[in-house]
Amino acid sequence: MRSFYMKIALIFSAILLLFGSLVVFITMKASSDIAQEAIQKTNQDIASVLAKEFQPMLEGSFDQDEIEKKLTELSGKNPQYDFYLLSSSGYVKSIIPASREKIALDQVVLDTEPLDRFINGEPLPILASDPLHPEQKKPFSAANISIMGSEGCYLYVVLEGDQFSQATAMISDSYILRVTLVLLGVILLISLVTGLFVFSNLTSRLEKIKKTVKGFERGQLNDRIKVTGKDELSELSICFNRMADTLVDNMKEIQKTDRLRRDLVANVSHDLRSPIASIQGYLETIQMKGDSITNEELNSYFDTVLKNTQKLNHLIDDLFELSKLDAEEITPNLENISMAELIQDLVQQFRPIAEKKGINLEATFSKNPNALIEADISLMNRALTNLIDNAIQHTPEGGKVTIGSIKSGKDLVLEISDTGDGIPADDLPHVFDRFYRADKSRSEKQGAGLGLAIAQKIFKLHGAKVSVNSIENQGTTFSVAIPGL
Repeated sequence: MRSFYMKIALIFSAILLLFGSLVVFITMKASSDIAQEAIQKTNQDIASVLAKEFQPMLEGSFDQDEIEKKLTELSGKNPQYDFYLLSSSGYVKSIIPASREKIALDQVVLDTEPLDRFINGEPLPILASDPLHPEQKKPFSAANISIMGSEGCYLYVVLEGDQFSQATAMISDSYILRVTLVLLGVILLISLVTGLFVFSNLTSRLEKIKKTVKGFERGQLNDRIKVTGKDELSELSICFNRMADTLVDNMKEIQKTDRLRRDLVANVSHDLRSPIASIQGYLETIQMKGDSITNEELNSYFDTVLKNTQKLNHLIDDLFELSKLDAEEITPNLENISMAELIQDLVQQFRPIAEKKGINLEATFSKNPNALIEADISLMNRALTNLIDNAIQHTPEGGKVTIGSIKSGKDLVLEISDTGDGIPADDLPHVFDRFYRADKSRSEKQGAGLGLAIAQKIFKLHGAKVSVNSIENQGTTFSVAIPGL
């Protein structure tokens, strides 16, 4: 993270340095351009005025001293300007005053195109070459003049003469540039310190995120990132915290699933071993007794073997059906079903079983007997059968089991209540777990413990929700909220 901070700091410093250099260059260039434009606009007529004054002096002969004397009278001793007489093709014929002459006359040729543009009145600024420094472009004033009968010549006035440029350079070096650089340096330093402080704050937050992630990787599963602010790093922290919560929940679910898997193996082994051991024992008894066994004993043994075989077959069917429900391989064939008819069919199906156990089985109907639900009749019948069978199995003789439906908003709620011993509060959250039995004695009447798990899966396929309420020694009520039509 420190390396990351150093990379950001170095990149930011380089950007600031480049930005500062560009600002200095652009500022100096802009200042120079503005000054040149101002000078040229202010003095754009100076060449035309001077040309009219000493044009007569250039008609018959070329007197350098007389021209310089006249020019001095007209313009004064002004070191700012350099004056040149140019031929029509751009050759330098004379420099005024002669004391500034540093070039060989008739050997320097200027491009007259900028001069013509100036004379034709094109928008300013227009820059042209300085004969003393041809590589430099400077503001000027120009006018056409005739020299000894040669037309199309030029009076060329460089408005930033050589002495003026030298003086300006010294002033810039001594004051303007130094002050500009100092101010810019201060601004860049403040920007650098501010930027590094901001980056330090960001990277420190990243450091905390990294520390928490590494701790989570090492097994500190309860560590979470403290969320501050509402920026992207805060969103990243929130996303990590949610991911960590999901992973922890998934790990707990995996642990629970693994525990259930071990319980499944143990329970299936127990539920298979008991009937198989019983079948094996009776068959061995029949084989040992041989011809000495009576028909009454033989029929009794066969009846027991048949019941255990049916029990095994029922357990295998339940396991097979539950595996298909877990794999979501079952698609319900939905149709409109009357809730009243469904309850009536269930009562008729279980009344003989209830009467045999001495249990009173009753049905109550909603105020709307024509209420319809959309369901797979076979799957829904199987799920409700499991709930009713569970209620009868846990209701003692003389007890009561009630099946009824009520309207609750858009849902039809089917309730199956019994007056059994109830379910302990600690066991209520687990009643729909496969192979879970509240009675750890695992009595035969309880079955394999898959019925409620299968029922819950089927209800989920129909978008229904099942819940349970129970009070010990008073009874239990299973409620199924089924979307109505």
